[in-house]
Amino acid sequence: MTDHPEQNDSSTRPTDSPPQSTGTYDRSIRELAEVTRQAEAERAEADTWYERQCAAATRAVRDAEHSVRRAEAEVAAAQEEVDGTEAEVIHLWSTLRGHLGAADRRIGEPPVPQGGAPADAEALLDGVRELLDRTRRPGELPGATRPLLAAFGVLGAAGAYALGVAARAVGARYGGDLAVAMPVLALLVTLLGPVVGLAPARVLADRRHAGLDVRAVLVVVGAGLLTTGALFALLR
Repeated sequence: MTDHPEQNDSSTRPTDSPPQSTGTYDRSIRELAEVTRQAEAERAEADTWYERQCAAATRAVRDAEHSVRRAEAEVAAAQEEVDGTEAEVIHLWSTLRGHLGAADRRIGEPPVPQGGAPADAEALLDGVRELLDRTRRPGELPGATRPLLAAFGVLGAAGAYALGVAARAVGARYGGDLAVAMPVLALLVTLLGPVVGLAPARVLADRRHAGLDVRAVLVVVGAGLLTTGALFALLR
């Protein structure tokens, strides 16, 4: 059997694929354009979100800086108030020492702040000032001290009288000018006897943070006068 080369060549020749249609190309272009549009929209949205975040961060930093400055101002004001309060406490404490006496061992160092709920420092200081004002206006000695005041008057007058007697005795013993001067000195000491008791009465009043009023003075001086008169009457 004879081969036919032409027939074999035609049977093995590949067939050409059909060309791409115009519709498919247009659809691809539209899809590409849509994807590009969506990408640009998302990019614009991302840029907007970033700008908003940056603006929010800037505001937050600005607010934080403002809060820090305000806190620093409040701390400075609080420290100034603390320093002023401490200075006032020291002043009031020294005033109290002056009223009670620097040697009074009951007065220690100024009190230090204690823990607990915060208190109104100005109100407390006003209360202390009021108490100190009261101590500046001493009251009267109580009636229970009158017997002691009378005892001061009696002892003061008796002591003065005894000194007068001793002075006269010295003048009589040594004679001369002393015989003239000592009786005069003895008379002066004896006449001052009724008021000698005012010295210990004043100490008593100071210890009780009271004033030596007219009644107390009358008790002391009256007791001294009675004692001096009685001694003159008995020993003359």
